[in-house]
Amino acid sequence: MLCDVRGANLKVSPDRFPDPMEDLETGAQSSPASAVLAAGCFWCVEAVFRELDGVLGVVSGYAGGEAATADYRSVCSGATDHAEVVEISYDPRRVSYGQLLKVFFSVAHDPTQLDRQGNDRGRQYRSAIFFGEENQRRVAEAYMRQLEGAGVFSAPIVTRVEPLTGFYRAEDYHQDYARLNPGQPYIAAVALPKLEKLRRYHPGMLKG
Repeated sequence: MLCDVRGANLKVSPDRFPDPMEDLETGAQSSPASAVLAAGCFWCVEAVFRELDGVLGVVSGYAGGEAATADYRSVCSGATDHAEVVEISYDPRRVSYGQLLKVFFSVAHDPTQLDRQGNDRGRQYRSAIFFGEENQRRVAEAYMRQLEGAGVFSAPIVTRVEPLTGFYRAEDYHQDYARLNPGQPYIAAVALPKLEKLRRYHPGMLKG
């Protein structure tokens, strides 16, 4: 099942998606920050966040499980606690943590699908925000309450907010996969519509 350009279960146009009422303080922070997000297949999620102004780099990987089983074959078996994730390095003076979450919820995936995204099924495809500090947890949980209160989805948000106990970089062939393989059928069917939605509804957030 593939979502249309607006997104499954999304009741408002992504360009009318609410900004977070709570966010991290960014004024005096000059060093790069990072966010770790799980939103289904990391190929597609990486492709979305690479487009954003202020994003310095995106690495596909695994989080939520142990280092010993942080490899693609083990994770795809569904026998580990890992999720496919992206680690986003960003300049907080140009894009905030809350704005990354806005793209995460409005464009990158459907946060109302439990342990799946479309035909990708399993706990490794769960919707999750892995927080590295308590302020990230606070902002994430506040934004989810805000979205639920605003009724922007027609089904409950099932995104988990989990502590980041380790990030494990995925195999080299997974990195920047969508850009390097635009003709691959999965990329054409799943990643490219997400990029179309991002460019259509959030043009002001894109790299120049």
